[in-house]
Amino acid sequence: MRIDRRQFLTTSLAGAGGMILGCSGADAQRPAADTANPYELVPLGKTGLKVSRIGFGTGMRGGGRNSDQTRLGQERFEALLGAAYQRGVRFFDMADMYGTHAYVGRALKKMPRNQYVLSTKIWVRRGGLQERERPGANVLVDRFRKEVGTDYIDIVQIHCMTDRTWTDAQKQQMDLLENLKAKRVIRAHGVSCHSLEALETAVEHPWVDCLHARINAFGTVMDGPPEKVAPLLAKAHAAGKGVIGMKLIGEGRFRNDDAKKDESVRYVLGLGSVSTMIVGFLSEAEIDDFSGRVLKAMQEPKA
Repeated sequence: MRIDRRQFLTTSLAGAGGMILGCSGADAQRPAADTANPYELVPLGKTGLKVSRIGFGTGMRGGGRNSDQTRLGQERFEALLGAAYQRGVRFFDMADMYGTHAYVGRALKKMPRNQYVLSTKIWVRRGGLQERERPGANVLVDRFRKEVGTDYIDIVQIHCMTDRTWTDAQKQQMDLLENLKAKRVIRAHGVSCHSLEALETAVEHPWVDCLHARINAFGTVMDGPPEKVAPLLAKAHAAGKGVIGMKLIGEGRFRNDDAKKDESVRYVLGLGSVSTMIVGFLSEAEIDDFSGRVLKAMQEPKA
């Protein structure tokens, strides 16, 4: 029986989603061709969490508790989340600003809670949300858990930091998140960086368990050129911080450029410092396309 490429990826890769492989440095993060699995589970730094190599980002062009994913509509978006899980995705990235907590919770409610990792973010900046007040992280996380329908959230990040001194401005929120981690309400905390200065601070600060960083081969929608960002990610990884890569497809700008998508995947995998790559998928075909490119890059002979 003839099987096309998409059918092959959907059936064979989904079944391999639970395979756990070690991860230490660039060589260990690129397994041998005969064991390559784009959905492999890898450690997220020293957080104690294991995340799938491919993660699902739910905030494409997000703001005001909407995103391209929520604009698909409830039925389509939740079906897409379920399809991602069936293929092997075990890391789902949310945020209060995206309004995606309830969608993810409903889509995964029948899945064993210990089989996937949830990340979300608190919004502390002006604008971006309908209400003006910015409650403490303890109040926000309680609401988030109710929206998702879970007793705990694996990762909570402070969203979209741009200042070098963000740790001074967010000391209260950081202390609240540290307390929640001590109570096991969350398992790790950190920051989503949107400037080179904020990233430099995140790499050095001991409070940061893991971080979101914008990274691709071309510097598109990034905090600086790859040659400046990559060494910081390597330093974070060496310090035991989990590195979550975002904007690999340039916030969708490479969606129709096969060469750029291949080069970006190859580049980020080759860094050896990025544990998981989150992409704002809008269709099952995009999941299969991206996983196929990851698989191809993993199977390429090392230079």
